[in-house]
Amino acid sequence: MNKKTILTILLITGILLLIPLIAMQFTSEVVWTPMDFVVAGVLLLSAGFAGVYLWKKLAQSSYRLYIIAGLILLFVLLWAELAVGIFGSPLAGS
Repeated sequence: MNKKTILTILLITGILLLIPLIAMQFTSEVVWTPMDFVVAGVLLLSAGFAGVYLWKKLAQSSYRLYIIAGLILLFVLLWAELAVGIFGSPLAGS
C-alpha cells in the first residue's frame, strides 16, 4: 500500500467521523462518547484497509466484487449491532 492510499483511507475516515461530531453540535439526539469515536474509527479504518488489500490481492479473481460486497455487508451488520443491538448479542451490551 502506498502513502497516497493510506492517506486517502485516513482522510475518508476522518470526514465520516466529522458527521456525528458536527451533528452533536446541533441536536441532542446524537450523543457519542469518545469511546464511540474510537470504535467507529477502528471499524472504518479496518474496513477501509481490508477493502483495499482484498481489491489488490484478488485482482485476477472473478469473485472480487462478491468478496468486497461481503466485506461491506459484514461492516454494516457489525456497525448496526454495535449501534442498536439488532441481534441482541453481548457485543451490543445486551
